[in-house]
Amino acid sequence: MSEVSTASRPRVSLTESAANRVQTLMEMEGNPGLMLRIMISGGGCSGFQYGFSLDDTRNDDDAVFEEHGVKVVIDETSLDLLNGSVIDFVEDLVGSSFAIRNPNASSTCGCGSSFSV
Repeated sequence: MSEVSTASRPRVSLTESAANRVQTLMEMEGNPGLMLRIMISGGGCSGFQYGFSLDDTRNDDDAVFEEHGVKVVIDETSLDLLNGSVIDFVEDLVGSSFAIRNPNASSTCGCGSSFSV
């Protein structure tokens, strides 16, 4: 596991809105040690799909970022596909969800939960 802190390493940013939502979820779970885990898996309508969960475990291949008081954990393979991305939490008339602005995605599906490179 590595704490990512240098500019040369892949980086993912978390907006204040996303951090606030994660903090709310951590409070609801009653576990201040939880981190936002972001992962990429094969599938979805565009080839890869995003996944989010709360996790209190770090694996050997995880990179950990901290922003706005929230820790984000991402495995190294997913981090390569997410490098430069911004994680946001959006609320609109349709509902609320985490959203990723990924500069590495050449296309995304209509709902924004999957992408291709």
